[in-house]
Amino acid sequence: MSENIVWHAHEVSKKERSMLKAQKPCVLWFTGLSGSGKSTIANAVESKLLELKKHTYLLDGDNIRMGLNKGLGFSDEERVENIRRIGEVAKLFVDSGSIVLSAFISPFISDRVQVRGLVQSDEFIEIFIDAPLEVCEERDPKGLYKKARKGEIANFTGISSPYEAPENAEIVIKNSGISVGDAADMVIKYLQEKGYLDA
Repeated sequence: MSENIVWHAHEVSKKERSMLKAQKPCVLWFTGLSGSGKSTIANAVESKLLELKKHTYLLDGDNIRMGLNKGLGFSDEERVENIRRIGEVAKLFVDSGSIVLSAFISPFISDRVQVRGLVQSDEFIEIFIDAPLEVCEERDPKGLYKKARKGEIANFTGISSPYEAPENAEIVIKNSGISVGDAADMVIKYLQEKGYLDA
């Protein structure tokens, strides 16, 4: 980093932004295999938060790769950089007083730990969407598993690249036999009980 770059302090604080929004800012970090239901559940959670008049923004893996991370591939190194950038964006949303939902495979524990370290300890909520590989393959909404099995996609998480499941996620959703609404309600209940929605 250049010695000529200095952090510019804001006159308006995170606390003031949060008070204006009547909520406690945080990162809801949805992680799990492709096809586990991360984006679907994150969308449902955001809709429920909107009904509660909360200020949110949803960062989704595919959407981010169409813009901010457009030039990144799927090697281990590029996956690390992808999550690093997302972590920095999430940190900015938290500073704005918002509840940011991040739906990314984010396969490596070390990357998720790094993002957790960017915000205060109670501002990062890891949500493990736990769906067995065989269930994700059956769903295969984008047809990616079929391509990966044929060798048409390299470095595909769960097939030719590892996924490291969370060891101490704040919320674990067994996404097999549960409705999207019930899964989303689990997250909303956690936020209500921990005081994020009535700050």
